[in-house]
Amino acid sequence: ILDTKDLKIEKVVINGQEVQFTVGEKQSFRGSPLEIVLPVALSKKQEVVVEISYETSPQSSALQWLTPEQTSGKKHPYLFSQCQAIHCRAILPCQDTPSVKLTYSAEVSVPNELVALMSAVRDGEAPDPADSSRKIYKFIQKVPIPCYLIALVVGALESRKIGPRTLVWSEKEQVEKSALEFSETERMLKIAEDLGGPYVWGQYDLLVLPPSFPYGGMENPCLTFVTPTLLAGDKSLSNVIAHEISHSWTGNLVTNKTWDHFWLNEGHTVYLERHICGRLFGEKFRHFHALGGWGELKNSIKTFGDTHAFTKLVVSLKDVDPDEVYSSVPYEKGFALLFYLEQLLGGPEVFLAFLKAYIKEFSYKSITTDDWKAFLYAHFKDKTDVLNQVDWNAWFFSPGLPPVKPKYDMTLTEACINLSQRWIKAKEDDLGTFSSADLKDMSSHQLIEFLALMLVAVAAPLHPVQVGGCRALGSRNGHR
Repeated sequence: ILDTKDLKIEKVVINGQEVQFTVGEKQSFRGSPLEIVLPVALSKKQEVVVEISYETSPQSSALQWLTPEQTSGKKHPYLFSQCQAIHCRAILPCQDTPSVKLTYSAEVSVPNELVALMSAVRDGEAPDPADSSRKIYKFIQKVPIPCYLIALVVGALESRKIGPRTLVWSEKEQVEKSALEFSETERMLKIAEDLGGPYVWGQYDLLVLPPSFPYGGMENPCLTFVTPTLLAGDKSLSNVIAHEISHSWTGNLVTNKTWDHFWLNEGHTVYLERHICGRLFGEKFRHFHALGGWGELKNSIKTFGDTHAFTKLVVSLKDVDPDEVYSSVPYEKGFALLFYLEQLLGGPEVFLAFLKAYIKEFSYKSITTDDWKAFLYAHFKDKTDVLNQVDWNAWFFSPGLPPVKPKYDMTLTEACINLSQRWIKAKEDDLGTFSSADLKDMSSHQLIEFLALMLVAVAAPLHPVQVGGCRALGSRNGHR
């Protein structure tokens, strides 16, 4: 029995013999089960080759087909896939669960003027013998992956080399800008290897998609998908790349067994991401981002309501579409738990040693929260009395905010708060004391935080005023 969704199944052949199959009734978001009758002659441990001839649907929930007008170049159509969480079944019949891992190879035939890429190592290209106007691209993924990581893109793509194992791909209109924006990728990869262990995937390419891509990034192996909104021009959104790089270990190598345990993928990935950024920009920057994440968590819980089941760290997805649950909760509540444990168990280096051991133990496997907790206790067997202080039931299964808020270095955040308070409390006579010098030592992330604080705090309508030789925003009467 295989999962399918909006697929037209034409025939099934097993070991050269055509067999019977049935496609069951559609079951809402799950799609339809494809039940294949195996030949009775099969014996135990016999190799079985199942060939399924089928078509996808133009309405496939995993595939987005763009017209030329929706692309940067305006000349050629564009296709990209998005299989997480359970949309791979809308591309191919499969066991669409993260508890099953597989290797794959593929051959993709496309018009000569287009390029195909997949979440796998490129394995050559050749003219299509059946049609001289087309070419075939070959791919192979030798590392077992859950099928939600199967990915495909076809478009008028170009690449630039930005590291010894990294190309950046996009339409030609964005490729140079993309190469500059993501030039720090190899540096991040090396830090991630130091934190998580060897990078096993070979190539690490980046693909900048058209604006309709619905996420900041997607961690497809060998080919991270990212939104063009990351092209800020100053590398200030590089933390998204650090996040997707981190998934090469937490998520892609060690995978949640079911989507109930999604926090195992995302909480650990955010934890690794922030350590990478901490190595690049300093420990205070790591804490600044962590505190911002706590704010995001509070906003998500406020949106859902603090008693909503979707604000639990470990959720129950029986009869629930995983897409409906998606929020910052597994990311930030998961990170908060790991950050709290880091502080409880002896600091960053102690907990990073656990993280590396955890990745080594569970690489190529799919696990549950119970597996994670059992390994945590085994690793810190001399600190079980400390671990027993943790209210595990509240962390895992209670809705709302976590039972404990970790401690944060407030240095970079307080700079934003102090400047915003100066603006909010300023009288007309104080306006001459503001200048661009107030912002020169702030990172773009701090500027965003400063503006966010202003937007929340200033109740009166904002009007442009002249301050220190530059345009700025101020309230009508110069104070709150």
